[in-house]
Amino acid sequence: MDYSHIATPERCYADFCLIPVGTGSVSVAEEVAEVQKLLKASGLVYTMHSAGTTVEGSWDEVMKVIGQAHSVVHARGVVRVQSSMRVGTRTDKKQTAQDKVKRVEDILARPSS
Repeated sequence: MDYSHIATPERCYADFCLIPVGTGSVSVAEEVAEVQKLLKASGLVYTMHSAGTTVEGSWDEVMKVIGQAHSVVHARGVVRVQSSMRVGTRTDKKQTAQDKVKRVEDILARPSS
């Protein structure tokens, strides 16, 4: 098999937590705010939550914006950045992160037996 021509999945969602290391501060709110500005400017669908951000789009766009998030934080003088990330793909149907949440909410809304 020629592995050099394997395509990446068409779409994905990534839940990532970017961690500035060695800043001398316990707060990362300023760095998070800069990353959120970048995500807004990207035009991708994203949702910030208390432990990170979920971003959706093409594989290449999502991976690019996560790399750009590292660059934005480095530009603030942070010399080391770590990211924890979970990435999901699906080939049988289109499904957004909100679709996944709504599915569970619909189950929870059913009358109990």
